[in-house]
Amino acid sequence: MSPTAKHVNHELSPMRCPVTLDDVDLFGEGAQEHWYEAYEILHREEPVYRIEGGGLTPGTDAYVITKHADLLRIVRDPERYISLTQTRITAIADQDMSPEEAYETHHNLMQASMVSLRPTQELYIRHRKELTDPWVGTGALRHREMIERHANELLDKWIDSDEVEFISQFARPLPQHVFASILGFPHEDIPQLAEWGDAAVTPFVHGTGLRHEMTPEQAEEMIARLDGFQDYIYDHVTAKRRDPQDDMVSFLCDVHYEALDRKLTDLEIAGIVHAMILGGLETTQYALEEQAQLLCENPGMFDLLRNDRSKLRAFTEEGMRMRAPTHGLSTRMTSQDEVFQGVTVPKGSLLHLRFGAANVDEEEFECPHELDLDRDAVTRHVAFSAGPRVCPGANLSRIEQQVGWGVLLDRLESIEYGDDNTWLHQPGIMLGTLKLNLRFEKAADPLDLGTGRGKKRS
Repeated sequence: MSPTAKHVNHELSPMRCPVTLDDVDLFGEGAQEHWYEAYEILHREEPVYRIEGGGLTPGTDAYVITKHADLLRIVRDPERYISLTQTRITAIADQDMSPEEAYETHHNLMQASMVSLRPTQELYIRHRKELTDPWVGTGALRHREMIERHANELLDKWIDSDEVEFISQFARPLPQHVFASILGFPHEDIPQLAEWGDAAVTPFVHGTGLRHEMTPEQAEEMIARLDGFQDYIYDHVTAKRRDPQDDMVSFLCDVHYEALDRKLTDLEIAGIVHAMILGGLETTQYALEEQAQLLCENPGMFDLLRNDRSKLRAFTEEGMRMRAPTHGLSTRMTSQDEVFQGVTVPKGSLLHLRFGAANVDEEEFECPHELDLDRDAVTRHVAFSAGPRVCPGANLSRIEQQVGWGVLLDRLESIEYGDDNTWLHQPGIMLGTLKLNLRFEKAADPLDLGTGRGKKRS
């Protein structure tokens, strides 16, 4: 069994652990408990894994891409390897639908907002540069003190105990509080925002197969659960147009979008907010909780980081490489015949990009299942994808992780696994255990309390 999965209780899974290629099933019920074992088999025997009939149209196939070099080649060239999101948006735009009509028809707020914002690759890049980078990309460093404050406030609630359910008490609420602050939403609304966020990721948690397909009943339930979200955003947009504050929604209300030479509509702003919530909560939550497990599994690592914060960045990057928050997405299609690892992939094939497998490709990462803080080019993993469509909030997530752990290292002396951990993962395509109980020792002499930066002690 792979070291990255050594705590997984395989007996809890309805699927047995794969031993041969015929056993591999990345998408069946309980597959999450065996992903890393499956990756070892695929890398060794079939790194380009064909799923017959899995394509988008009848008679076409899908291919699971598991090698790091192949995945990078794809994500760096969205024109040759077509973005399915871009294809859907272009198809809607070609029907001359307004964003409002697109939303009424397809019930996808994020895609509807893009109909006018970024129907081309060039507009996508300008959209990111002008609208999201100032807050969650290149401008994410502005939030460091705010993140430190929220991390300390969360820690205050359980610091005087000796055990904590880490996901519900820290890993999940930290990005929720951070995004509420960035967007300018009241913190008392976080429980409702969390419900909407859970609804928005329904396809990636409860959808089946490599295309995350939902039943009509699941789709209807998701739409019902999202009821009120659009109106909530509109209400805040109206308020911030009238009385702007120092937050992202106020910025979006006022910014002149140079790509279209105008200001944004309410629906376009709502779509951006929807995208921020969809992409900004889950990744950071899963990264933090998996990093906590790595600290428990590597004796001495917590104390090493506590004494030398220069290693913290490498730790969080290695954590995302070893335990990718999002393991795979079916987001690209071939525009021409291609060859990967000697396998011919016909034009029109669906590509499932398996980020989790690429991040433990031993041809790219020596001893891939070992936590190596001295690994060269530690950010070359693909946990956030790469290329022109890299995750817009990658910088913010990185800062949240580093600052969050900085605060924990300041105020805790040690952590270890607590009782009653089953290691069972949630369904879907994201790697996250359902709960994580930790025992900890409160620091008698906190380091640089409140800064999350600590000092390197001699």
